[in-house]
Amino acid sequence: QVQLVESGGGLVQPGGSLRLSCAASGTIFSLNVMGWYRQAPGKERELVATMTSGGITNYADSVKGRFTISRDNAKNTVDVQMNSLKPEDTAVYYCNAQQRPTSFRTDVYWGQGTQVTVSS
Repeated sequence: QVQLVESGGGLVQPGGSLRLSCAASGTIFSLNVMGWYRQAPGKERELVATMTSGGITNYADSVKGRFTISRDNAKNTVDVQMNSLKPEDTAVYYCNAQQRPTSFRTDVYWGQGTQVTVSS
């Protein structure tokens, strides 16, 4: 099992910045993908950004140019720097990690979530 612990959420004014961090621990072989998803009230969980262990990134169109994902493979951490925040970025943000203990199985893990509120 892999545990994910997030930190860094909070209240910020529109146009402001926040940095979310996530640390993985437990039985880790190789976390192929780490990233962030979010869920706003009444909406489905959606992709924010992911990064593979090789450094390939994937961003939601809504955050491109404003959010930057980074990870430290040695420390099993993933961060997302969020700039120019908008009220529509308000959501619970979840850390996500995936690993493949065998070639036939992919295990997916989620953090407990951290609230980000963008409001004046």
